[in-house]
Amino acid sequence: MAIVLTNGEHRHLNRGVRKKMFSKLLKITPAVLAASLLVANSSLAQTPSSDRDLLEQLNRYSGEMDQVNSVRELRDVAPGHWAYDALRNLIERYGCMRGYPDRTFRGNQGVTRYEFAAALNQCLQSIERLIVASESQRPGSSPVSSGDLRGIQRLTAEFEAELAILSARVDDLEGKVDFLEDHQFSTTTKLKGEVIFTLAGAFGDEQANSTDPIDDNITFSDRVRLNFDTSFTGKDRLRTRLSAGNFTSLASATNTDSARLGHDQQGTRSDDGRLNNNIELDELIYRFPVGDKTRIYVGANDFSINDVFPVLNPYLASSGGGALARFGRRNPLVHRAPGGAGAAVQHKFSKQFKVSALYLTTSNDAANPASGEGLFNGTYSAGVQLDIAPTENWDLSLTYLRSFETGDDVNLTGSTGSGNAKRPFGRADTEANHFGINTNYKVSDRFNVGGWFGLVDAQQAGANNSATIINWSVNLAFPDLGKEGNVGGIIFGQPATVTSADGTAVEDPDTAFHVEALYKYKVSKNISVTPGVYVIFNPESNSDNDTIVVGAVRTTFKF
Repeated sequence: MAIVLTNGEHRHLNRGVRKKMFSKLLKITPAVLAASLLVANSSLAQTPSSDRDLLEQLNRYSGEMDQVNSVRELRDVAPGHWAYDALRNLIERYGCMRGYPDRTFRGNQGVTRYEFAAALNQCLQSIERLIVASESQRPGSSPVSSGDLRGIQRLTAEFEAELAILSARVDDLEGKVDFLEDHQFSTTTKLKGEVIFTLAGAFGDEQANSTDPIDDNITFSDRVRLNFDTSFTGKDRLRTRLSAGNFTSLASATNTDSARLGHDQQGTRSDDGRLNNNIELDELIYRFPVGDKTRIYVGANDFSINDVFPVLNPYLASSGGGALARFGRRNPLVHRAPGGAGAAVQHKFSKQFKVSALYLTTSNDAANPASGEGLFNGTYSAGVQLDIAPTENWDLSLTYLRSFETGDDVNLTGSTGSGNAKRPFGRADTEANHFGINTNYKVSDRFNVGGWFGLVDAQQAGANNSATIINWSVNLAFPDLGKEGNVGGIIFGQPATVTSADGTAVEDPDTAFHVEALYKYKVSKNISVTPGVYVIFNPESNSDNDTIVVGAVRTTFKF
């Protein structure tokens, strides 16, 4: 008979209850209704403006109130109070009155007419149980007096309009629920999408380490992502991502990876030379909890280190809303190490300490049974990250990874630094130890400071060749700059550079620097526009190379 409201994501009224509720209300309503109205002593509110308001009002009564077994439990209603006898009658005779968790009644607090109707329904349940019990023991008897019934008639007439409106709204809500259930995409899966349009261009005199001019035509490219997030238990998540893009990397236009955009999903060219948006499975990762503090990850495609290890760059890490340059999003020497398929575990010891560990290989190697491939015999990354929160506004992480990269897989920098740092020994099997320190400090609601330092100690497998590679960055973010939801950003850092080398490895002659400024403007809840520019000084860590400037305007649509 009751209106049942759940606290889940899709809150709705149980089917069939509305007819029972209102028919009982019109036929069997005790005088407790009149007493309830009296002790509430409220200025009853107007009709709620929406179905959501109605549901919130109805749910407030059942969600906040606790059953009271004796009027003596109510701290703010003492003997001699004008409502004491009325409340005692409701509680002791019918057992249907509720109080707040702090054992108060709050008789002077306002209540809407719809909240009052929900309260009446609680009393009706108690009365119905009394009537059923009485009929089973003494047929024809009733615990409801004739005086109570006369009170009912007055209340029924008084609330006739509200009851009719409430009944109609319940019917309407049930119809909407039926429609949504019949037409919903899935009972377990949510679809989230992102579309990016980007105007971009690279400028300068000559390409890095070349006398060829920079390809400086303005480009217009796109990237589309569809995330299908599926939950089977309400606490787990299977993410299946489909994506497509038609970017031509600015690395080819400038001859340096340092010029790459952070969202430049590459297109493929058809036989006639056209650049196509080919749809591909971009991510397939399942995560689930074990207890309250542990989470397990298993990924079969595009499972990246940053899917497990927090990168501590809250305003600039996103490809759709963060830094424009690939270098500016996260620490490349640790968070762009090899990945694709594997498993990970994350355990939160407390609010201040969290540890994550993983083992990943490339998606191609994991699915290949050939010699030197497979899950354990090809390229891999294995590592651990300790996340520490010394204060509420300060986050710090320490990262260690051990990697092995075979032949053509070698890419120690995640395509963000010099060619020497990317493959210090050419296309030869490479072992490396990766060390990273990442930090972020929220100075205020309008100012955030972050940064990282990364170091790789690399060795050529089976040889005495070695190289040390370093990158670092400092970033400033200005949330809500000019408008709520906007973000301004400044990034300054050193892309991956070989600082020392032995054997066949080549030390970079100079140090490159990356300077970036951007401003994300929130057009609406689902649309943002981010203009920005970044400059690479001494590209390829060589001061003989001309400075390269990249300008871009990224428009992001989310749904």
